[in-house]
Amino acid sequence: MSSDEKAFRRLAVELRILEGTAEALQSRIGLVNAALTELRVADMTLKGLEKESKDASLFVPIGGGSYVKARLDSPDKMIVGVGANIAVEKTIKAAKEKMETRITELEKTRTSLQQQMTQVIDKVQSNRSQLQELTRKLNKGERQTSVRKTENTS
Repeated sequence: MSSDEKAFRRLAVELRILEGTAEALQSRIGLVNAALTELRVADMTLKGLEKESKDASLFVPIGGGSYVKARLDSPDKMIVGVGANIAVEKTIKAAKEKMETRITELEKTRTSLQQQMTQVIDKVQSNRSQLQELTRKLNKGERQTSVRKTENTS
């Protein structure tokens, strides 16, 4: 096996790994974007709740495009998830600060993932170019070998 064939195989394997990495990064970016959307909706809801008074009538989503009508009992307090299925009572101000912190952290994570994705895509394109060049070299070498064999057999 020639050095060009070895390089071709190495690049092909590396390309498959990079493509898998790109898919994983894209999946993670999608998850981060979904979490950001959810947090932004929650943040907007908190801003809206700040303006409401006690006993305000609200529609609370229960899923599947369905809502239940409810009355706001404590407009200044809410329950906020802090992770690991644990929730604590916080003031609206503290809850908004928590949401803003989470949004900022997720935006940083998304930026980092997008930078990694750009690097992986650049490397994929580079490997594809190298593979095309090696394919041309290998095909050219096969044609020349075939021609020599034909000339020798006559």
